[in-house]
Amino acid sequence: MTREEKQAIVDELTEKFATYNFFYITDAAGLSVAAINRFRKLCFDQGMEYKVYKNTLIRKALDTLEADTTAMDAALKGQSGILFTADSGSAPARLLKRFYKSENYGKNVATKPLLKGAYVDSDVFVGEDQLDLLSNIKSKQELIGEIIGLLQSPAKNVISALQGGGNKLAGILKTLSEKE
Repeated sequence: MTREEKQAIVDELTEKFATYNFFYITDAAGLSVAAINRFRKLCFDQGMEYKVYKNTLIRKALDTLEADTTAMDAALKGQSGILFTADSGSAPARLLKRFYKSENYGKNVATKPLLKGAYVDSDVFVGEDQLDLLSNIKSKQELIGEIIGLLQSPAKNVISALQGGGNKLAGILKTLSEKE
């Protein structure tokens, strides 16, 4: 690979890191071509992109980020694939877990795309043990929905209490007027 080709890949990665707030680095070693293609198709179906890069080129592109990514150096060993998404920080973790189940990997760690590291809104997560934590992160839209629901809840309770009380009062007045 020539220097110009390497620089083109670093520029492409730098642009993707600037575009996507969320990316996961996985271990692509041990995966068959068929398994990588199934994983790429699953990623594509979910609106994500998965591609294998050289670690040195990934490191050069990570250096362009404003966040401190030195913790990611531990993840840049062996064969690395990067999973890009723009929607949610937890979507790739959920996708990885779903892929593990669909492929029936179980304890066979050598042949599944293990999570090596993740970059989620300037936060760096390193290690496969972070997968459960990452899969539970709520997206911005989910958080906004929860806040709106919490804000609407007291108003709905007041309105229903007023409406319920009005019906009771009307019933009492009707009963009293019928007695006379």
